[in-house]
Amino acid sequence: MTTLEDCRALDAQDPLRPLRDQFTLPEGVIYLDGNSLGVLPTAAPARIAEVVTLEWGQGLIRSWNTASWFDLPQRLGDKVARLIGAAPGEVVCTDSTSVNLYKVLFAALSQQKDTGRKLVVSERSNFPTDLYIAESLCRERGFTLKLIEADELQGPGSVLTDEVAVLMLTHVNYRTGAMHDMKAITAAAHAAGALTVWDLAHSAGAVPVALNESNADYAIGCGYKYLNGGPGAPAFAWVHTRHAGRFEQPLSGWWGHAAPFEFTPHYRPAPGVGRYLCGTQPIIALAGLECGLDTVLAAEAFDKDQGAMAALRAKSLALTDLFIELVEERCAGQGLALVTPREHAQRGSQVCLSRGEGAYAIVQALIARDVIGDYRAGDSQMPDILRFGFTPLYIGFEDVWNAVEHLVQVLESGEWKREEFNRKNAVT
Repeated sequence: MTTLEDCRALDAQDPLRPLRDQFTLPEGVIYLDGNSLGVLPTAAPARIAEVVTLEWGQGLIRSWNTASWFDLPQRLGDKVARLIGAAPGEVVCTDSTSVNLYKVLFAALSQQKDTGRKLVVSERSNFPTDLYIAESLCRERGFTLKLIEADELQGPGSVLTDEVAVLMLTHVNYRTGAMHDMKAITAAAHAAGALTVWDLAHSAGAVPVALNESNADYAIGCGYKYLNGGPGAPAFAWVHTRHAGRFEQPLSGWWGHAAPFEFTPHYRPAPGVGRYLCGTQPIIALAGLECGLDTVLAAEAFDKDQGAMAALRAKSLALTDLFIELVEERCAGQGLALVTPREHAQRGSQVCLSRGEGAYAIVQALIARDVIGDYRAGDSQMPDILRFGFTPLYIGFEDVWNAVEHLVQVLESGEWKREEFNRKNAVT
């Protein structure tokens, strides 16, 4: 059985431990919710203040040129590219994940409009905003959204038939932490004549992603989870180069024009992924996102051959393995069931547990103890989930031990049954 002393020894041997110093973490907090909102980078307040007081305050409009505001979406996109297996010039940071999904799904459907294919396929357990956007676009464009279970994607009973126009999946499931084999599923979709749209919200900065190697078509992702860009940080969009210059996205704003400052009355799309920009860019928010991206890219120094994500992935798996082991050893008989896959190749950077009763209240009791995870409600087909995200940039092995110790105490004492922990907050 792993002991607290074992965990401390693992921390002492951890080469990534210095990366924690990049963050401002409240004393005593064990933060296991970086899969929802990343921690504040220590560099962010000063950088944002610099943008506000100097670049905006003193430079004023000149800063679009003198402070290089104008090309921030592309410069940050190149940083994201290093984390998702893309090349320079293939990614832009802009808008939200929902807006970017609308753009790329519209483009993918436009490619398929004359093929006779009328189905958009996605998982029933996909993140709701993805399903809502797809439902809206299908209604507008004359397609049908078909929801499936993950095991229907491959094998003899695969739903990938010649009726499918687009397969839209989230790489790592937000509820369960289960991870798809992007390369294999993309190949299966292409063999059936379908295009792929991947949501990397729970992948970018958390697990290795290889968009070009997987031959994917479109991808979008989030800036405020594992990329630590701050609440509501801009998201990103990637389009394979074979598609990037062929189709216009539907939000043809002036920032995606080939020459925005020519001020011509008719739209001419920018080359490549630049056309996936729309309106004037949120410079202060992009400055915060860049600080977050730099915290992840700092891990490149620990694996110069494979890059940042190889080093982070190894620690992520060790942390999640340890959490699973300790929960199963120390919380046996408490009604918790593991939802996240045990297999490394099928697991993201989170561990999700289900419980028939009290899942929400248990999470609230843990939060009151400064062990911050989150809760996701179930339905008739899915159980309530206690969700814990493990960001290896700032989570250590002793944190894992202490988190499980608090969980044991909450369960064994019945603390979670207290009234204040059973009152639902607006954000869960």
